[in-house]
Amino acid sequence: MSYGLNLFLVDPALVRGIVGGRDEKQRRMMGGRFKRAMARDDDWFADRIAEGAPTAYEALRAVIDGGPFDTAHAFQYAYAYQRICEFHGRRLDNSSFSPFRYGWLGRVDEGLTALGVTAVEVTSFTYADFPAPLPRPEELPGHGTWSAADCARALKEWEATTPDQRAALDPEVREAVESIADWLRHTAAKPDTGVLGFFS
Repeated sequence: MSYGLNLFLVDPALVRGIVGGRDEKQRRMMGGRFKRAMARDDDWFADRIAEGAPTAYEALRAVIDGGPFDTAHAFQYAYAYQRICEFHGRRLDNSSFSPFRYGWLGRVDEGLTALGVTAVEVTSFTYADFPAPLPRPEELPGHGTWSAADCARALKEWEATTPDQRAALDPEVREAVESIADWLRHTAAKPDTGVLGFFS
């Protein structure tokens, strides 16, 4: 089975504040922008929706309104939160992280550690670190956040590495780590932003 990461450069406090913010204008704008994508997702999850899961738009409404939530279908609210991050953020290059096989993220983290970059881990995107009051999905997607401070520390650690250290990495791992360094530079160029990742 293969997996992928969707990654966004965004202010974590901004998107977390939208959860439960009851901003109807936000909901209408997102509903318009993602209308086709939500229709595709509803087709994909038609069996789950038939079993009682909310549609993509119903899930988005619940997340913005702060509930009510059906914990049996927590995955839909997680995907709605991903849409909020996409709406307010900028997609980051995920070419080294989609698709990938199980264990790849651990290999990349080992490469980061070998370089002395310990402030961030890509495996953290597999967690279920969703903002309250969203229910935690027992299945995909996973989610994690690298704060602006995490990214700043990681960038300093990366900048302290040497060309020889980088060259010693497996070429595929080195390419992935260099992609991460690009993400970190983007956060440094835009104050208060972090990297929010979704694993599915």
